[in-house]
Amino acid sequence: MAARVVKSNFTSRSRWCKAVYIMWKKILTVLPVLLLTGCAATFTNLTPLQQSRDANNLYPVEVAFTSQQQSLRWESIHPCILVNGQLYDMRQTPHMTGRWEGFVPVPSGANEVSYRYKFDYLYNNFSTPPKPGSAYSPVYKLIILNQ
Repeated sequence: MAARVVKSNFTSRSRWCKAVYIMWKKILTVLPVLLLTGCAATFTNLTPLQQSRDANNLYPVEVAFTSQQQSLRWESIHPCILVNGQLYDMRQTPHMTGRWEGFVPVPSGANEVSYRYKFDYLYNNFSTPPKPGSAYSPVYKLIILNQ
């Protein structure tokens, strides 16, 4: 008795090849965007976790920022500290590359504050003017010690 071969549209070779073609077409349209933007920002918080209470209620913070994004325009970086919905400007640390410093205000009665860094920048894009981008750090907590 001979085995009967059943052909199915579900497993036909032409449909499978067409599905692979469609999948590659979708991936290739998204690939340039992933390569340009990527998840390439790295923040290193250089601020101590605890600081002694200061009379002026301003506490220094410092961060190192690196990125693997080749299209990032480093001269366009504008770093800020985000505290309670307010943005505070930072400045580049003198004689250092990739490091910025600023001050976090803490009300006189508070014992801690949460903050994060926000870096706005421009990045080059194919055949268009530079586009804006942003990177946010994780949330950090600063504890104020009464001494």
